[in-house]
Amino acid sequence: MLGRAAVAMWWDISPEMKAEFEDWHSREHMPERLGIPGFLRGTRWIALSGEPSYFILYEAARLATISGGPYVERLNHPTPWSRKMMPHHRNMVRSLCRVRASRGGAIAHALATIRFSPAPRRGRSVSKWLATDALPALAQRKGLTGAHLLESQPMAAAPPTAEQKIRGGDARADWILLICGYDAEAVKAVAASELAPGRLEAQGASPGTVEGLYRLAYSLTSKDLAR
Repeated sequence: MLGRAAVAMWWDISPEMKAEFEDWHSREHMPERLGIPGFLRGTRWIALSGEPSYFILYEAARLATISGGPYVERLNHPTPWSRKMMPHHRNMVRSLCRVRASRGGAIAHALATIRFSPAPRRGRSVSKWLATDALPALAQRKGLTGAHLLESQPMAAAPPTAEQKIRGGDARADWILLICGYDAEAVKAVAASELAPGRLEAQGASPGTVEGLYRLAYSLTSKDLAR
């Protein structure tokens, strides 16, 4: 991944607003976010299986980039088009994350997202297993291009932003695994085998993982804005 922090989000969109949402997100919203200093790359993914129907990832230079400053300023001053679109975001999950482990950096066609929480007092052990054993091997697997572990960061108590008030509040994922590849079947197979719920639980995850398989729909980097 680019940088040491990320904003990871999942949501559904009202069916009648899907076409306008994708236009808004591509032409205004993602370019706005990538114009913020420290935002490095944004990607939008559409579900092949699982829910919600969209996954959005912003890769950022450091945690401070996504926890204050210009980013929070934008969250509190949405554009008129953003104010129109925000009420149509459904089942919103949003996490501000530190990148705990990252192997491989290429963006490819398919992505598995696996949301989980460590069992009590097992966070260190599951993180170590993923970072030192599981993810390095997966990044070299045929059909795959990268494997990453994100940990959501608890932020100091703060009033909801203007965007959150429009949406009505967001849920939060705890720990997130991202498995990227050029072969969707290879990505799917990893989520069903090496990183299946039972395997993660054996290494220290709590029951209740949430998996989704997505295809890449749009990608933008901060360097693209200057072209």
